[in-house]
Amino acid sequence: MAEFLTIGEPMAVFAAENVDATLVDAANFQKYLAGAELNVAIGISRLGHSTEYVSSVGTDPFGKYIIKAVSDAGVGTQYLDSNPDFWTGFYLKQRVSHGDPQTYYFRKNSAAANFDSSSLDKIDFDGLKIAHLSGIFAALSDNDLAVLKDLNQRLIQHNVTVTFDPNLRPALWSSQERMVAVTNELAKQANVVMPGINEGEILMGSRDPEKIADFYLQQSELTQTVIVKLGPDGALIKQKDGSQEVVSGFRVDHVVDTVGAGDGFAVGFISGLLEGKTLRESVKRGCAIGALAVMSPGDNDGYPTPTQLADFYKQQAALS
Repeated sequence: MAEFLTIGEPMAVFAAENVDATLVDAANFQKYLAGAELNVAIGISRLGHSTEYVSSVGTDPFGKYIIKAVSDAGVGTQYLDSNPDFWTGFYLKQRVSHGDPQTYYFRKNSAAANFDSSSLDKIDFDGLKIAHLSGIFAALSDNDLAVLKDLNQRLIQHNVTVTFDPNLRPALWSSQERMVAVTNELAKQANVVMPGINEGEILMGSRDPEKIADFYLQQSELTQTVIVKLGPDGALIKQKDGSQEVVSGFRVDHVVDTVGAGDGFAVGFISGLLEGKTLRESVKRGCAIGALAVMSPGDNDGYPTPTQLADFYKQQAALS
C-alpha cells in the first residue's frame, strides 16, 4: 500500500561528459535512470515515502537495468511490467556550461507506448493519497492517452488528490495544436496544476503568472490550486477562492544541468503535502529541491535525503 503513485515512461539516458560538445561530437557518456514521472517517484521515495510506479519496459538490457535501478531507488515495481514484444526507450543528453542541454530521443513504439490498459486493474488504491500525472505519457501514443484518462478517472473515484505537470515535449506530439488541446484537457481533471512560465505562454498565450493561474482555475471545477513555476524567482500559488502569494526561490552559484528541475519542484511540493505541510511550506520545499536538482548532472541525482534537505536550508539561512 503506497502513499504516492505515478505513471510514465522510464528510460536510460546517456549523458555526455564532454562539456559544450554537440551530441555529434561528444565521445564519452554516462548512463543514468530517467523519465520525468519516475524522477518524481524517486525523489519522494528518497524523502521516506512509499511510492509505486506504473509503466512497461522491454526485456532488453535497458529494461532490466531500469527495473533493477527503480527497485534500488526504493520505488515500488509491482506495476512495472516487462513486455518482450517492444523495446525500452532511451535518449542522449548534452552537457552544457549554461542553458538547457540538447536531447535526442529513441522512444517511438516503445514498451511504454504500448502499455497494456488491463494492467490498471491491478492497482490498489487503498491508502493512496496523491497521484502525479503529466502530459508526457499522453504524448507517447493514442493508447497511452486513453490509459491516462482511464487512470485519472479511477483516481477521482477513489478521492485521490491528482497533481498535473504539463511537461511539454513537442518532439513527441504530431502538432503543437494537438499538444495544447490535449494537455489543457488533461489539466481539467487535476486538483493541482503546475505549469511553468514558458509552458503557460504555449498553452494559453501569456507569460503573466496570474493570467496562467486564472486560466486553469476557471476551466475546471476540479482544479482548486494552480502553482506557476517562476524558475529561480520561485512560484506563484493561486487558489479557487482567489487567494494568492508568491513564494521566493533559491539562487545557485553554478548550474550543471537544468533537466529534472521541474520534477524536483514536484518532489518537494508533493512530499510536503504528504507530510501535512502548508501550501506555502510545500512550494518552498519544491523551490529548494528544484535548486538542488540543477547542481547535479543526472536527471534525479540531486534530489536530497531528509538530512541533505535540512543541510541545504541551513546553508541558505547562513547566506541570507
